[in-house]
Amino acid sequence: MPLEVAKSDGSMELYLHTKVLGTFSNALALVDESNVFAAEQFAEAVTFYVHQGNTGRAIKSEEIHLLIQSVLNATGYPEAARALNEYHLDRRLKRKRIEIIEDGFDDLTGLGLAKWRWSKSRIVDDLMERHGLDYDVARVVASSVEEKVLNLGMMRIPGSLIRELVLADRDAMLTAHEQLQIAAG
Repeated sequence: MPLEVAKSDGSMELYLHTKVLGTFSNALALVDESNVFAAEQFAEAVTFYVHQGNTGRAIKSEEIHLLIQSVLNATGYPEAARALNEYHLDRRLKRKRIEIIEDGFDDLTGLGLAKWRWSKSRIVDDLMERHGLDYDVARVVASSVEEKVLNLGMMRIPGSLIRELVLADRDAMLTAHEQLQIAAG
C-alpha cells in the first residue's frame, strides 16, 4: 500500500522518494556542500525509516521535514539543516502573507475587493476539475506557479495574474508532454 503524506494545507499526496532526495540536495546546495552521493544515501535512509515505521496512517510533511533535519544534523551537516529550516520557515511565512485580490466583488471593507489567502491546493483542484489534468501534473503546474508567486515578493496579487501564470505553465507543461510523446515515437 502506498504511503501518503498529509500536507500542511490539508491535502494528501503520495510519498515520493525523489522529493526527499531533492530536499537533501537542495539543503546541501544552500551551504555550498553539494554531495549527490550523500543526498542519495540520506534519502534512502529516510525512505526506509518512514516505510518501516508506517502503521497505515499518513505521515505529515512536517514529520518528513524534521527527519531530514535530524539526518543532516546527525551526519555532520548542521549548517545545511539550519539553512533548510530557514528556507522552510521563510516559504511558510510568505505563503501565509500572500493575499489574492479579485476586483468587482463587494466585501465588508467596502473596497469592492474579494480576498483570499494563497493556496496551491486551490490551483491543483481547479486544474483537475476545470482543465482535466491528473493530480501529478496539476501539482507540478501549481508548484511552478507558486515558485513564481513567492519570488514576486508581493503580498497582494491580482487573481488575474494568478490565472495567467496557471494557464501559461499549464500550456508549457502540456506542450512539453506532447513533444516527449512525439520524440518517444
